[in-house]
Amino acid sequence: QLQLMEAGGGSVQAGGSLRLSCTASGPAFDTYALAWFSQAPGKERELVAAINWSGGSTYYANSVKERFLISRDNAESTMYLQMTMLNPDDTAIYYCAASRIIGLDATIKPDEFDYWGQGTQVTVSS
Repeated sequence: QLQLMEAGGGSVQAGGSLRLSCTASGPAFDTYALAWFSQAPGKERELVAAINWSGGSTYYANSVKERFLISRDNAESTMYLQMTMLNPDDTAIYYCAASRIIGLDATIKPDEFDYWGQGTQVTVSS
């Protein structure tokens, strides 16, 4: 069983950057696909980016392509989300999640993920 903990959220102005991290405790971290989801007030949880077990395959939502970069360090049991060119629409709670899914694409749903972190708030002001 994995336990996930996010860090790195905060408040920034539009155009700024943040780096989120998700640190795991528990066995077999490197056998899980990982993802970042965001949830804005009153909205459903949405997939932001995902990465496969090795880091060799990634997926990004259209809204964050060319701005966000997902990566992982299996030796450190940690996943990252480098967020650049932030805008107010990026304001949300960001969650990391782990799953044994194989494919990464736009059809990924939150209920396919077995383990979740508590979330970290990202607020972008204009």
